[in-house]
Amino acid sequence: MRALVTGGCGFFGDLLAGRLREAGHEVRVLDLRPPEPPRAEVEYRRGDVRDPAAAAAACAGMDWVFHNAAQVPLAKDRALFWSVNRDGTGTLLRAAASAQARKVVYLSSSAVYGRPASNPVTEATAPDPLEDYGRAKLAAEKLCLEHAARDLDITIVRPRTILGPGRLGLFQILFEWVFQGHAIPVLGRGDNRFQFVHARDLAEACLLAAARPGASAYNCGAERFGTMREALEELCRHSGTGSAVKSLPKAPFTALMRLASVLGLCPLGPYHVMYGEELFFDISKASRELGWKPRYSNFEMLLESYAWYAANRDRVLSSSGSSAHRSAAPQGALALLQRLL
Repeated sequence: MRALVTGGCGFFGDLLAGRLREAGHEVRVLDLRPPEPPRAEVEYRRGDVRDPAAAAAACAGMDWVFHNAAQVPLAKDRALFWSVNRDGTGTLLRAAASAQARKVVYLSSSAVYGRPASNPVTEATAPDPLEDYGRAKLAAEKLCLEHAARDLDITIVRPRTILGPGRLGLFQILFEWVFQGHAIPVLGRGDNRFQFVHARDLAEACLLAAARPGASAYNCGAERFGTMREALEELCRHSGTGSAVKSLPKAPFTALMRLASVLGLCPLGPYHVMYGEELFFDISKASRELGWKPRYSNFEMLLESYAWYAANRDRVLSSSGSSAHRSAAPQGALALLQRLL
C-alpha cells in the first residue's frame, strides 16, 4: 500500500513510518518539522495539515492515511488545539476523501474520556473531556464520524499514554529525576491503576486497523499493568540511583499544580492531573476484531524507556528544536518541587 503519515517526524509518527516500511509499504510523511534523521526510502514533504493545498498534495495517490499530526497538551496553546487538532483534521479528511483514500486511521487520545466515572473504559463509555485539548480531539472524532457516514472508511484509535525508547516530554523530567537519585512524587498513596501503551504495540494496532475494512473505534493500552506507585517503585529499584517514591497530599498538590499551569510556571497542563487518577482501558474489542495483542507491560516499557534515556542523556540535554515528545521539557516550578522533596 501507499501510506501517508501526518506528523511523521514526531515520536510516534516516525516510529509508525518505520514500521510501515518494514511491512513493505510505500511511505510519505507530511510534517512541519524536518526528519531527525530521515528514514531510508521514505518521502518527506514539509507542510501544515491546516493548509488545503499541502494536505491535497500529500494525500494524492495514497491508499492509507494515518493522521497523527496534533498539538499536544504540553504545548498548552488553546487556540492551536482547535486550529490544528480539529480544523487541521477537517482539512486532512477532505483531502483524503478527494484523493479517494481506501482507509484513514485517526490517532485520537484517551483525553476524550476525561475523568471516567468507572473503569475499565470501553468504546461505549461516554466521552467527557476535562479541557480544551481533549475537547478538540473529541471534535475531530466527530468530524471523522461525519466523513465515515458519507465518503471515507475511517478507524479511530485511542491510545493510553504512549511510552517507548526516545519518548521524552514530561517523561524526560521523570527520567532525569530518577537518574539524579531524587525523590519521585505520587499523588496520595499512588494506588490508582494506570495504563500506558508501548509505541511499537500502538503501531501494530494502527496497521491492523488500516487493513480491516469498515469504520470503527478501538481503545489501546497495555494488557499487563498495575498502580502508579508500583510502576514508579520498580523504575526506581531498577535504576539503582537511590531514587525513591514519595507520597504528596493529593488535593493541595493538585490545586497548586493547576495554578502553576495557569500562570505558565510549569509544563503541566490541566489533563496531567489524571496521573493521580485511575484510568485504564478494556482492550478486548481491539483484541477480538483486530487480533491485536500488546507485548509490553507497564514495567517493561518504563524500564526500556528509562534505559534509552540514560544512554542518550547527554545528547538529549544538549539538543533543541525537536517535537514536544522528542525533546526535554522545561521544568519550571517543578524544579522547586524537586528541591523540596
